[in-house]
Amino acid sequence: MKNKLGTILKLSFFLGLGFFFIWLFVRNLTSAQINEILISFKRANYWWLFLSMLIGVTSHAVRAARWKMLMEPLGYTPRFINVFFAVFIGYLANLALPRLGEVSRCGVLTRYEKIPFNKSFGTVIAERALDMVVFLVIFFVTILMQFAELKDYLYARIIEPLFGKVYLSGGPSYITWGIILLMLGFFVMLYLLRKRFYHINIVMKIRDMLVGFLDGMKSLIHLRRPVTFAFYTILIWVCYYLMSYLVFFSLSETSHLSPLAGLAVLVFGSVGIMVVQGGIGVYQAIVAETLVLYGVTSTIGYAMGWLMWSAQNLMILVVGLVSLALLPLFNRNRINNG
Repeated sequence: MKNKLGTILKLSFFLGLGFFFIWLFVRNLTSAQINEILISFKRANYWWLFLSMLIGVTSHAVRAARWKMLMEPLGYTPRFINVFFAVFIGYLANLALPRLGEVSRCGVLTRYEKIPFNKSFGTVIAERALDMVVFLVIFFVTILMQFAELKDYLYARIIEPLFGKVYLSGGPSYITWGIILLMLGFFVMLYLLRKRFYHINIVMKIRDMLVGFLDGMKSLIHLRRPVTFAFYTILIWVCYYLMSYLVFFSLSETSHLSPLAGLAVLVFGSVGIMVVQGGIGVYQAIVAETLVLYGVTSTIGYAMGWLMWSAQNLMILVVGLVSLALLPLFNRNRINNG
């Protein structure tokens, strides 16, 4: 009962946060502007959204193939179809609760491919770390290529909120340094007394997860086909880019935008998805603010943000539910024989 209540509270919190950001943007719109957004939805060319969704499915299929490669150095060769289903079920779970997706997709492989949970979870962490590095590279390349257009937005929305308070107050306080030192001391104490805690169940689970993480990081080093792995990584991010950029062509007001505008929407929109679960509310506002820099009105930009967000999440919802239904059917013989 407590677990169900906790899940409901978490889901309500993130949905509430998303609706708060929607309200924050919409409250300043006039009835004419709201009507303009609704009209944009009606006259949008939805074939471009459908194409964006197909590319989204392709990106996740490539992600499944890349994840499968990460498990090969560990001695596991799961079937591609199961890995594909697991990836989509993971994204479907993430629509409900943050980080639930990583647990869900690893759980699928544990059940249907007999891969230890800590091993597959370690490869997921390694994969996420790699994607974060790639994202940071794309982020800084985008800033360098469009510094004149993006510098004011970058300072007002990212640099100042993150670092302004620290430097304006003269640096970290003694309390901050005290907390940092206490945390370091705590971890040092745990390390020195580690043998006394080894028999505790939760400590053993943490150790298993750490071992799985290290194995996942090692799999990056011992890849059997590193060139193919690098190609898959590039292809995933190219697909992510096209998922956003192609939607520009669904509205006449945004069809003229340059590929660099699509790159800016990709990086800033990704930040919105990281900040709020699923990006609901904040993603649309960020897309609107970003497109204003390229001469698009905020109302059209907001409509574009909703079109992009809806296409991406509808794709996850549909294919995720189909994956959930087909997974046991494709593994019927394995379950019966197991």
